Amino acid sequence: MPEQYNKPALSFEDQLQALEKRGLHVNDRPHALQQLSCISYYRLSGYWYPFRQRDGRGNVTSQFEKEASFDQALELYEFDRRLRSLVLDGIERVEVAVRTQITYHMAHAYGAFAHSDSKNFHPGFNHARWLSKLEDETTRSSDEFIRHYKNKYIGYPTIPVWMLTEIMSFGALSFFYAGLQNNQKSGVEDKKAVSQHFNLHHKQLGKWLHTLTYVRNICAHHSRLWNRELAIRPDQNKKPEWLPPITPRNDRVFYILLMLRHLLRATSNGESWTIEVTALLETIADSARWRAAMGMPDNWKEHPIWK
Repeated sequence: MPEQYNKPALSFEDQLQALEKRGLHVNDRPHALQQLSCISYYRLSGYWYPFRQRDGRGNVTSQFEKEASFDQALELYEFDRRLRSLVLDGIERVEVAVRTQITYHMAHAYGAFAHSDSKNFHPGFNHARWLSKLEDETTRSSDEFIRHYKNKYIGYPTIPVWMLTEIMSFGALSFFYAGLQNNQKSGVEDKKAVSQHFNLHHKQLGKWLHTLTYVRNICAHHSRLWNRELAIRPDQNKKPEWLPPITPRNDRVFYILLMLRHLLRATSNGESWTIEVTALLETIADSARWRAAMGMPDNWKEHPIWK
C-alpha cells in the first residue's frame, strides 16, 4: 500500500550527522560538508549505497558496513564522472563516423536530397513524421551555413543531406539508419553499405546505435553510469567473445565500453581513447566487487575485443 512521503528537508550538517549515525566514517567534516553543498546528498547516495549492510535475508539496511567512509563514496563519484566523460568522448567519435558513412552513401546513391524522398526508406518507416521533426530542427538552427542556404537557395527548410546530418541529434541519426532499406532480393542494401564500415551486421549496428543513444543521454544528464543496470541494452552478439563467461553480462557499462572499442577500430582514432579508459579502469579493477558492478571479467585487459 503506497504511503504519504513525509521526510523533511535536512541541512547539510543534519545530512552529515545522519550519515555518521548510520555508521559512515567521516574523516574531514568541513570537506564533507563542502562536497554535500556542491554535489548534493541524493546524488552521492548512489555511491555510498554499495557500502550499506545487508541483513540475514540479504535485504539492504540503512546501516553502513564497518570501515565504510565518505571518502570512498567520493572516490567512486569521481571515478564515475571521469568514466562518463570518456564514454561521451567515445560516443562522439562513433557518432561522427556514422554521420559520415550515412551521408556519403545516401548522397551518392540518391542525391543531395536523398532523405526527403520516402521511396528511399523502407515502407514501415514513418518518414513524414521524421522529416517534419528534422525540418523543425532546421528552422530553429542558428548555424551560419543554414542561414546562408536559406538566403541563397529555394526549397528551405529542405536542405542537402550533408547539411542535415550536421544538425540532427544522435537520436534522429539512429532513426535515420533504422529507416534505411536493406533488401538483398531487390539489391537495395543501404544499411549494409553503412554497417560494413564498422564490421557489423546491419541489424547489430541498428541495435547498438539505439543503446548508445540511451547511454549518451545518461552521460549528458550527469547520471550515474557506474554500477548501473542498463534499461536499454543491446542484444548479445552471438560470437563467443561477446557471451559469458568471457563477457559476463550485457546490462553493465563494460559491455558498452567493448562496443565502443569495436566501433572505434573502424575510425582509426580509438587507440588513445582505449589507453585513457584502461588507465581509469585500473584504478578500481583490483576490487572484484567493483569489477562485478561494471560487468567486467577478472582478466578484462586480455579480453579479445579490448586488447
